[in-house]
Amino acid sequence: MSEIVDQNRKIAFSKLFGERKRELPRGIVSVCSAHPLVVEAALRRASDEGSVALIEATCNQVNQEGGYTGMTPAAFRRFIERIAEKVGFRPENIIFGGDHLGPNPWRKLAAEEAMSRAAKMVEAYVEAGFEKLHLDTSTGCAGEAAALPDELTAERAARLAKAAEDAARRAGRRPPVYIIGTEVPPPGGATHAIEELEVTRSEAAAKTLAVHAAAFDEAAVSEAMDRVIGVVVQPGVEFGNANVVLYKPEKARELASRLNRMPGLLFEAHSTDYQTAEGLSSLVDDGFAILKVGPGLTFALREAFYALDAIRAILLPERTAGNLPAEMEAIMVGQPQHWSGHYHGSSDEMRLQRHFSYSDRIRYYWPESEALRAVESLFAELPDTIPETLISQHLARVYPDVVAGRVPPRARDLCLAAIDSALTPYSVATATTRQLR
Repeated sequence: MSEIVDQNRKIAFSKLFGERKRELPRGIVSVCSAHPLVVEAALRRASDEGSVALIEATCNQVNQEGGYTGMTPAAFRRFIERIAEKVGFRPENIIFGGDHLGPNPWRKLAAEEAMSRAAKMVEAYVEAGFEKLHLDTSTGCAGEAAALPDELTAERAARLAKAAEDAARRAGRRPPVYIIGTEVPPPGGATHAIEELEVTRSEAAAKTLAVHAAAFDEAAVSEAMDRVIGVVVQPGVEFGNANVVLYKPEKARELASRLNRMPGLLFEAHSTDYQTAEGLSSLVDDGFAILKVGPGLTFALREAFYALDAIRAILLPERTAGNLPAEMEAIMVGQPQHWSGHYHGSSDEMRLQRHFSYSDRIRYYWPESEALRAVESLFAELPDTIPETLISQHLARVYPDVVAGRVPPRARDLCLAAIDSALTPYSVATATTRQLR
């Protein structure tokens, strides 16, 4: 890693961490999930490591109108802080972030109406104390192209930055730091098999920075541009419903070298779910220091749920009630809005995707009352001590920690351990190296 890139990292993380006195990490994992077990696992890991936790919400998930979680930014923050209190994690060591903040939730409306609502959303995020905002205004609205020109995207981002700056001033809050750039699929991920990805060109990253600087200056928010800490680019990582594109450092070499000419900035990598430990470490080495993960964590949780259901079937052979996959299938078929249009193929192929897709759109259904009752019943019907041999058979990824005594052989603890195992390579990739001053 070049000394310049290392210095960029130091400057960016100093702005992100603010007054928090922490060791300067090589990178940081951004956990993008509203599932309470995922959040708990992430906060427990951060507590064990003595690190800051970066928790982010997306525009479709959380906004001033409730999003698909039904939570406003203030409600989401309270939700996370209640979990932090439960696990003994200091809430001041949580950095709250907003992802893809822009008109996407209202893209079917005319541009002015969509942007007006997006500005209200950004204000709500800032008022709730969110400190890291990814401005994503590349989505076309009614009557516009699906992808907008860079200059218009930057102009709209500057408008949202001004809304954020004004909101911070009114609320007496520290102004946020920003992420710009949108060279990733829209929120929700790719909807098709991916064979090859085009890595962001070095010149494109430079242009993104230049047009945003000009737009911020025109909107009289140049001070906000000074707090831009990163640019979203495509380093060549993504996952579809059935496959994962792994990071190949040689293909991103030219892009990574651009950071040598982008003072104080780092790259933010989206869709890093399911990357290998080696790949994540290479991403951080190359300056992609913010690693976003979400579906990969709920995928690990779903694996644990289904494994526990299989164990229940062995331990309770006389049980006649429905199993968890069947109950989730009924919920998803009855409410197809979260997967219809994302999964394709025959009825059998779509059934497989509903449960086992890397995109993990089943995650939208775990908060449903029927799903909550089904999981609660699963936990209640399992013994406090689940046989190690069945854990070996159905939960191999956490079995070594169980036999070593690090994880109790109880259903809830096994679920947390499964999520934690998916977080482990991120901890390795982003391990701290020096003191932040």
